[in-house]
Amino acid sequence: MSVEEHIASIDNERPIINEVFDVDDSNYHLFLEQHEFQLKSNNIPEHFWKALCLKLENQVFDAGNAFSMLYVEPEDETDEATLKVVVSIDSIDPSDGNNIFLIDHAWTYRASEAVTHLQTIPGLLERMAKLMNVPIESENTMDCVFDRMWKFNLTYSLPSLNSVEDKLPIWYIMDEFGSSIKHSSNPNFRIVPFLHIPEGIAYSLLFPNEIVTKGDEVTRDYVEGITDEAYKRAHLLPWIHHSFRDVSFYQTEPQEEYFISGRTNETLPNLNALVTKNTNGEATNLRPLKVFSQYIYVNEYLTSPKFIVVAEEEDADILWLTSHFKKYKELSENCPFKFINQFPFECVITIKDLLAVICRRTSTNDTQDIVTTLGSRSVEDAQPAWLPVTYNLSTELQQFISCFQHREDNRFDNHWICKPWNLARGMDTLITDNLDCIIRISRSGPKIAQKYIENPVLFYRDGIGHVKFDVRYVILLKSVHPLELYVYKNFFLRFSNKPFEMNDFHDYEKHFTVMNYNENATLHRLLCSDFIREFNIQYPDNQWSQVEPTIFSMMKDIFEAASNKNPPCGIGKSPQSRALYAADLMLATNGDQQFQPKILEINWTPDCQRACEYYPDFYNDIFELLFLDEEKDVFHKVV
Repeated sequence: MSVEEHIASIDNERPIINEVFDVDDSNYHLFLEQHEFQLKSNNIPEHFWKALCLKLENQVFDAGNAFSMLYVEPEDETDEATLKVVVSIDSIDPSDGNNIFLIDHAWTYRASEAVTHLQTIPGLLERMAKLMNVPIESENTMDCVFDRMWKFNLTYSLPSLNSVEDKLPIWYIMDEFGSSIKHSSNPNFRIVPFLHIPEGIAYSLLFPNEIVTKGDEVTRDYVEGITDEAYKRAHLLPWIHHSFRDVSFYQTEPQEEYFISGRTNETLPNLNALVTKNTNGEATNLRPLKVFSQYIYVNEYLTSPKFIVVAEEEDADILWLTSHFKKYKELSENCPFKFINQFPFECVITIKDLLAVICRRTSTNDTQDIVTTLGSRSVEDAQPAWLPVTYNLSTELQQFISCFQHREDNRFDNHWICKPWNLARGMDTLITDNLDCIIRISRSGPKIAQKYIENPVLFYRDGIGHVKFDVRYVILLKSVHPLELYVYKNFFLRFSNKPFEMNDFHDYEKHFTVMNYNENATLHRLLCSDFIREFNIQYPDNQWSQVEPTIFSMMKDIFEAASNKNPPCGIGKSPQSRALYAADLMLATNGDQQFQPKILEINWTPDCQRACEYYPDFYNDIFELLFLDEEKDVFHKVV
């Protein structure tokens, strides 16, 4: 198809309706009820609202009446041919309420679905290849489209829905018309996403910022809303190359404001109110402790006669909540005899970006000396060996790009796993070595980029081969001042279902281990005792009895670092608090073939269903340790 035919087909994809429609008052009132929040939050001028209502109601796609798409000759052999959009009528005035235009979306997807869509939706790969100037006859057309699509995609989310999964970012690529509109830092148009509630379909809306005349090129700001120039250069990198190698990629601990920015406020306990009170309360040795629990498995598996589950919070000695508790001052003053299963500001270890900050405190290296001599040094030199390099893509994007570019120069592996710092279960997580992808993902919500472990210790599974695995330890925190930390010795394993290779990073069952939330995947179960026996056979030079102490040492370092600063920069002292966390880790090989644990994350209110099913006394043992100080052989005291 020629360029002219291609453009004509775009203009004719939807009927262009020239008649003038009146907007029914009742319809417009309903339109505002459903969409006013979107209209205002996207700063769509009010004088466009009625025309938008009319065009959506009557499916008026009239951009073809006002704009043309022109073929742009490449300036030299290294450039690609492109299309641009120009004004084709005498003028377009932003004060005219009719000058708002609908743009279709050619492809809508979640990041985890992209490759599957390209493989299975008829015609999609071919259309995207044409749109992105990727040769269709190429053997790696799909890979090229997947790599290049980050220059074209945009994103929105649906915050009004209740399900976490439904709130995950939705990516989309506009049709050929919208995708041909070029960037300008001083754009003459704006484009914003808009979900039409009655249809459940998203469009993009195009409207002018200024008067434009015939022949003017239509432009928009690809990174609208970013005003800091250096930060804007970072976000424009997918389209406009810029080196950040002069930016130090080493990280310093942020100020106190960082630890509370965007977090829910919480109070600290009044320690004076607890000084003269025994937090065990009235003669609890003579009666069972009453437990109010929001977690079904505590209610089901806490069978020790030393405890009794009650239905009302006010009746309880112990509150075991799955909702975040923030009112420690009020609890200490009003209910000094109650326990709570949370610590003040424990988010410093349970939120991924904060955990990385905490872990970097344990480094024994002199970061200042390293900063002055970047050379070919790696950021790993300035942090503990057990922490994968981690950047907050909201606040450390320039440092991350510098790190990425330096690693690229030195031919270091550059695969990163990008994940929300406030979600779990592998949701909205992507593995890539595409810098454009990482930069664009950073616009879809709070994310970290963590160095992907390219040299994991593998576990041989019969009939499958050598697969990735991770290890989950249950961590019990009794006190932070002084620090009292225990590990439940019966750890838990999770396995990939396909042999590990550094390719096919979209293949979930090859690169991820969390299968219990994936209905299409097989969950491989293995008790830790059986794992240890098999692990010792597979790795006779790295017996588990040698590996596990390094894991416990890592746990000690993390919690010491988390408690050596006052809130909000560390976990707060609270005599009423006891907590259970789950620490997820992997093992990596290093140059001398010793196995190095790598902390992945620490989870708040983790899923303990498997623990209860494998070890029915799990919660009996946990509660007796945390609340009655009864230590058993199933625990290892870390500190």
